[in-house]
Amino acid sequence: MFKNVFGSGFLVRTAHVILTWVITLILFLHDTDLRKKEESGDLFQPVLFVLLVLVSVLLYFAVSLMDPGFVLSEDSDAKFSFNEEQHGMIIPSAKSLRQRRCIHCMVQQPMRAKHCQTCQHCVRRYDHHCPWIENCVGERNHRWFVLYLAVQLLVLVWGLHMAWSGFTYAPGWEQWLRGNCFLLVASSVVAVFSVVVVLLLGSHLYLVSLNATTWEFMSRHRISYLKHCGTDENPFDRGTLRNLWSFFCVWGPVVWEQAYFAEGSDPV
Repeated sequence: MFKNVFGSGFLVRTAHVILTWVITLILFLHDTDLRKKEESGDLFQPVLFVLLVLVSVLLYFAVSLMDPGFVLSEDSDAKFSFNEEQHGMIIPSAKSLRQRRCIHCMVQQPMRAKHCQTCQHCVRRYDHHCPWIENCVGERNHRWFVLYLAVQLLVLVWGLHMAWSGFTYAPGWEQWLRGNCFLLVASSVVAVFSVVVVLLLGSHLYLVSLNATTWEFMSRHRISYLKHCGTDENPFDRGTLRNLWSFFCVWGPVVWEQAYFAEGSDPV
């Protein structure tokens, strides 16, 4: 389920952990609301903040080290491919199913899978390869990736608020910078990451509500099962609520060929 901890992403993961805890330490060392509450004996908010930071770090490692849905062998794909009986049950339409074999992995690719050049594996329901987590986002870890973004955004916004509360007054810019330089750097980093995470979380929730992936959204004109669809047509879309429910609440692999040819889907 989890990949090797060491490898090309070791430095990235180490940098993430160090940066997270250094910024947390800065917030507690300066005269922020967190420190004031800690000194007054009111430990609820400081402890809750630290626990939330810890949860975000654990989610980061979970998403980073988790198998995103690698297609390992043709044997593992046997239960996902259509046999002759299933083909006979498909309602006639203009849609056609062409079994694809990856020229890199030499495995049969299920629908919505894509080969990742960085991971050197085909990934089920491939969304994108994220350089920050040094892993693909796919069928098995996509919901955890979205959850991680949500928790991370909560930590960042709270941290930005705490950093703002810690700035102290000084009669001149030089004195102000001398007293607040570390807090200023920390709040700037947090602000930049907050904007990035807001954009990422918003875009992923939007695509999840459509039952689409980043790869499909960006490259639908090159994808065999989508390029003949209309601009606004998505054969996997079952409505916003059903899409969100199946994404967050339905566990296990999905046979996307069945959804693609499901009755009620408009012909391509």
